[in-house]
Amino acid sequence: MCKFLSLLFVAFTLAAFTSCQNRDDDPQDSSAGTIQIKFENGFNNLGNIVLDQTIQTSTAGQKHKFSTLKYIISNISLIDENGNEFKYNENNPDKGAFIIDQAEAKAGVVYLDLNGIPKNNYKKIKFGLGLSQKAYLLGQDGQAEFWNTAKQKGMSWSWAAGYVFVKLEGKYGTTSADKEFMNHTGNMGNVTANNTPDLYREISLNLPVTARVTSQIKPSVHILADLNQFLSGKKKLILNTDNDMAMGSNQHLTNVTDNLTNMFKVDHVHND
Repeated sequence: MCKFLSLLFVAFTLAAFTSCQNRDDDPQDSSAGTIQIKFENGFNNLGNIVLDQTIQTSTAGQKHKFSTLKYIISNISLIDENGNEFKYNENNPDKGAFIIDQAEAKAGVVYLDLNGIPKNNYKKIKFGLGLSQKAYLLGQDGQAEFWNTAKQKGMSWSWAAGYVFVKLEGKYGTTSADKEFMNHTGNMGNVTANNTPDLYREISLNLPVTARVTSQIKPSVHILADLNQFLSGKKKLILNTDNDMAMGSNQHLTNVTDNLTNMFKVDHVHND
């Protein structure tokens, strides 16, 4: 009888230990999840720009509309409640750079799904507008997939010149938007060697609600991009024959870049 009770006790102890161990190692509690980033381009914080249709008037009185609206987002990172930062494929364009193309928007929104995000509560998001020099200097072999995508999307020049960071095309005018413009911002290859401005910019945004990433919850972070900043941002700009066909990183396009750096804000977060 005593031997039976001893064996029963051992069996119960092992079962209890195994049960506790299974709970502690539950992959649903520790596995990574997914977060969705939604970009909605608009004017004056009202989204859904319709290409070739939506017209905006700048503070200088110029009417303008876009026929092409694209920009590169890279180096996305998430900061948790304790200030710890998770970097999503930092300086790895093949896995961590994306082209936001208004022509591909669904109901005005471009969706990015980021997988392999550690389970956590995130309070802030950071990302780059354009591509960092560190990423570019990996060379073509270090970013072959994204370079080919950028070429297909018209978001690159020659390799020596590099990527187009922001591509804005359309029409502008005073009484009506009827004169063509093209403003393409981007670094001119190796900016140190070429002694040209570095137009890569980092953006940091607080989340109004904590994004709770788990294996069961896929948060959605909705970012509004206010393209009114293009001409009516901190630096008031006027399109004219000197700059309406500008490409690269001259002073006008540096001003455009500085304005567009301030166009992003997080409108809301869903935890579904």
